[in-house]
Amino acid sequence: MTERKFSFSHGLSKRQLVELDACTRCSECLKWCPVQEVTGRRQISPPEKIRLYREFIENTEGLKARITGGKVDRRLLEDFVRAVYECTTCGACGEACEVGIFTQRLWPVLRRKMVEMGLGPIGPQANLTEFVKKTGNVYNKPPEERFSWFPEHIKVHERAEIGYYAGCTGCYEAQPMVRGDVLALHATGYAFTMLPPEEEVCCGFPLFITGQWDMLEDLVRRLVSAYETRGVKLLISSCPCCVNIMARDWPSLYGRPLPFKIRHISQFIAEAIKEKRLIIKDHLKERLIYHDPCYLSRGVGVIEEPRYVLKSIPDIELIEFERHGLYSQCCGAGGAARKVFHENAIKMGRLIIDEAVEKGADRLILSCPACYSKMHEAMEGYEKQIRITDIMELIGSLI
Repeated sequence: MTERKFSFSHGLSKRQLVELDACTRCSECLKWCPVQEVTGRRQISPPEKIRLYREFIENTEGLKARITGGKVDRRLLEDFVRAVYECTTCGACGEACEVGIFTQRLWPVLRRKMVEMGLGPIGPQANLTEFVKKTGNVYNKPPEERFSWFPEHIKVHERAEIGYYAGCTGCYEAQPMVRGDVLALHATGYAFTMLPPEEEVCCGFPLFITGQWDMLEDLVRRLVSAYETRGVKLLISSCPCCVNIMARDWPSLYGRPLPFKIRHISQFIAEAIKEKRLIIKDHLKERLIYHDPCYLSRGVGVIEEPRYVLKSIPDIELIEFERHGLYSQCCGAGGAARKVFHENAIKMGRLIIDEAVEKGADRLILSCPACYSKMHEAMEGYEKQIRITDIMELIGSLI
């Protein structure tokens, strides 16, 4: 690739180019990186990834390129590919970064560069594009099974100002979660609409996060057009990854402002509770501990609303992890790394289970389908056990 003048800097924003030079290698991020915590491998650390990529640019595009002939050490390139894809893209390193490097956005962009070189994605991640083309979802499951969990007694309107997007992971991997979403939405009394199962295709996040960006514009335009046709003014989802790409990237991929607003379901339900449109009457005398999803807290800044919803349940006691909010610990499910580095993900999930049990929680509350799926998997056969429930699954059982 280097012989064909491949540019490591092309496609990076001015900010990202500055960020690559800004890293001081202070190692503060190592205290927060979940991959470091379970592997201890410094060669896949955030500073090392940045150092390597900066070296690729300098060796092929800078003054050094004139001296060395623009060559890149193939072994170093392969090391980088492994490092950038083993990352969960949780963004904790960026939150702790002393110079403010926005790593949650930097890593997917660098992954895209590896895809351009034909070096990424890796393992099962490489199947995602074909799966989405074939079935509309990243699990390659039949579209007609997408809404198999849907409560029969709830009406979905053909047109409504509120739209609900369930998402691939919720529909196929975390069905109690999306069922809870629909029960909670119905309880507010608002009419809402959904797309037919064959039209509610992938939001694009799995492709974005693995660097496979070719289909993104098409997916976004199809979805935006379909919701606009149904009169949607507010689109709600419970998946943090979906909400993140919808709020941050759909406008640019669509080419103009979206014709509707994007909200996480906890924001919508919190408002409904404040307005007394939804009243939780059942009591629950339990100690709950809530885990902030990476792309909900660090991604779009939704931290207080889930806690408000939980505190509205009569008799509950809400306790916190040592790391919560913007500094929440990754459960291991993020960045599509779980598809390749399964053992890392299980170890990360068990660290969260350990703390929840040690703090005496009766129940671990989640608000992300990827967390929901992987945390249940992490608890299989594990010595420590705790009940795991999605926040809307819980609300749906109490109304």
